[in-house]
Amino acid sequence: MKILVTGVAGYIGSHAALELLNAGHEVHGFDNLSNSSEEAVRRVRELTGKPLRFEKLDLLDAPGLGRLLKEGFDAVMHFAGLKAVGESVEKPELYKRNNVDGSANLLAAMEAAACRRLVFSSSCTVYGEVKKNPVDENHPRGAVNPYGQTKLDVENLCLDLARRRPGWRIALLRYFNPVGAHESGRIGEDPRGVPNNLMPFVMQTAVGRRDKVRVFGNDYPTPDGTGVRDYIHVVDLALGHLAALDRLDAFAGAQAVNLGTGRGASVLEVIAAAARASGRPIPYEILPRRPGDSAAIWAEPTLAREKLGWRAERGLDRMCADHWRWQKNNPDGYGV
Repeated sequence: MKILVTGVAGYIGSHAALELLNAGHEVHGFDNLSNSSEEAVRRVRELTGKPLRFEKLDLLDAPGLGRLLKEGFDAVMHFAGLKAVGESVEKPELYKRNNVDGSANLLAAMEAAACRRLVFSSSCTVYGEVKKNPVDENHPRGAVNPYGQTKLDVENLCLDLARRRPGWRIALLRYFNPVGAHESGRIGEDPRGVPNNLMPFVMQTAVGRRDKVRVFGNDYPTPDGTGVRDYIHVVDLALGHLAALDRLDAFAGAQAVNLGTGRGASVLEVIAAAARASGRPIPYEILPRRPGDSAAIWAEPTLAREKLGWRAERGLDRMCADHWRWQKNNPDGYGV
């Protein structure tokens, strides 16, 4: 199939593009490169030995999206978007304009081009305050920050569109905490500035870019007092998107599916696994809890197994080993 990948130079988009190419699909991608590097696209071409057409394009460029979609695609994988929770609190209108208005532009361009098959990169942030674990797809939705609200808003755009316009097939993939990297160590997570997520901060500490990891809270009702999250290997996540693409005909309209392992790991467990993978001590300090952080959240992944025939295969040690290989080989990310 001919697939359009938005945000193709980003962390998850680049891994998805690689797996799509390896599966024999024709891949075209775009990215505005605001928080990513075109070097990731070059390396995907290098790893696969296959062409990957790329152009610099923004979701807010409605005419540009319309022109591109008219070239004809079988489906779209939509990863493009701003994703820093802290920044979203500081700049909520920027996040709404880019993530929600931009996605509305994409959906309009797809409808105009009669391309009605979409795999959307949603997030477990749409569940808001967790009522109980594991979290299944019927858990009430409700964002606790502007970033999560944008994911919820785009889901609603998709659900509304699928109700109004028969023929749409949309997978809303709510994934949990992506970590790890491709086993080659050639593509991985390269956050701009100070990382917002735990794993890149831990690995940048292991490689010497940071002096210590900040652990926010050790008095949660969890086994070691630190927050528990469901970490999923980025390659498993990319393969989940391929599974959704292959099963889109089973989606009547738009439907949400969790992508997670179904197991939680605490902050201290992640630090310990990263230390094992790197062979280096990883210093950390305990700080007060951050407002809005949940004690624990992990996925109920049964629907993904039943509907997509997919399950996460890679455990925490593998996640850390692959992430460390990327970080060790690219201490400054794609800047080297």
